[in-house]
Amino acid sequence: MRLDFITALRRNHAIEHATAAVLMTKMRAGTRLVGRATTDGFYLYGDLSTEEVSQAAEEGLARLKQGEDNLAVSPLCGTNLAVAALLAGLASMLAMRGKNRASRLPNVLLATLTAVMLAQPLGRLAQKHVTTSADVADVNIAEVTSKGKGTLTRHKIRTLQGRD
Repeated sequence: MRLDFITALRRNHAIEHATAAVLMTKMRAGTRLVGRATTDGFYLYGDLSTEEVSQAAEEGLARLKQGEDNLAVSPLCGTNLAVAALLAGLASMLAMRGKNRASRLPNVLLATLTAVMLAQPLGRLAQKHVTTSADVADVNIAEVTSKGKGTLTRHKIRTLQGRD
């Protein structure tokens, strides 16, 4: 049961990224977009019409099904921030362990910079293998609903997975 929960969340996260990627090619300059995956679909927050979101979700899902796995990984994903924060924190802690107080600050700065540089490729790997799954062959968009206006518009994209 827990595996189904995680699998659904990872798949919906991938569809969220694919939908956002499609929308970003069509959005007006300056439009903000935020997403959050759930086990029964995902939310998108932004000044977009229900029709725009629905079409982008269908297109994003279709492209994932056609093998465009790269759409599942986004450079704008919060996973990247989490990986960067975790690595920078660990690097800082390790660099602070030195006995020479005078070298601690330069060591912390260097360690943190190195960690942040490593975080980009590691964040993408974390998305690909941990937080998203492009295996969406048996997933379909069930419905798209919207509430609110302007930048506060919340779009709920509900998915059906396999046996749903």
